[in-house]
Amino acid sequence: MTAESYLGQPVGEFLDALSAGGPTPGGGAAAAVTVALGAGLAAMAARLSTRHLSGAEELAAAADALRRRAARYADDDAAAFRAVHAAQALPAEPEPELRRAAIRAALVRATAVPLAIAETAAEVAGLADRLAAEGNPNLRGDAATGALLAEAGARAAATLVALNVATGGLDASWTDRAEAAVKAAGGAARNATGIPTGP
Repeated sequence: MTAESYLGQPVGEFLDALSAGGPTPGGGAAAAVTVALGAGLAAMAARLSTRHLSGAEELAAAADALRRRAARYADDDAAAFRAVHAAQALPAEPEPELRRAAIRAALVRATAVPLAIAETAAEVAGLADRLAAEGNPNLRGDAATGALLAEAGARAAATLVALNVATGGLDASWTDRAEAAVKAAGGAARNATGIPTGP
């Protein structure tokens, strides 16, 4: 976490920064925070399920770890975007190949972050689904909301992966992994809510 980390900001300040018109934070950071919110709800549901579910404390700790991981990706995404912008600002002459290589390397990093967000989201949704099914029934709505937020974050992040893959001509396996994460998160959300939420 850096001195400019979004993690140290009040929610209102982060929302102000998101809407301010600057290049960062952007979609990746918003997706990361959305997944972190889902993990936070899962952690809460787990902590209030100790009478209902064996291993609830361990599930809460796992949700906390996922929440911290997802939240860190908000900063990582902003840093990756800045790296892409810096590479694109390099002069095209006299060495255009160096500029193209720098842009591609930056795009790889900028694709890795939303992919990590999507895959973390799939873990969060799966954990929230279990809590919705087996945890405190009074917290089912919270656990289901956590799964839905995770799915939303996965879908947003996967869209960013696909855009970067297309822009950089990157290997399609990046998109395949992101789509697999969306499928897993979506399945968990459907299970948690009992409501179809998409393909």
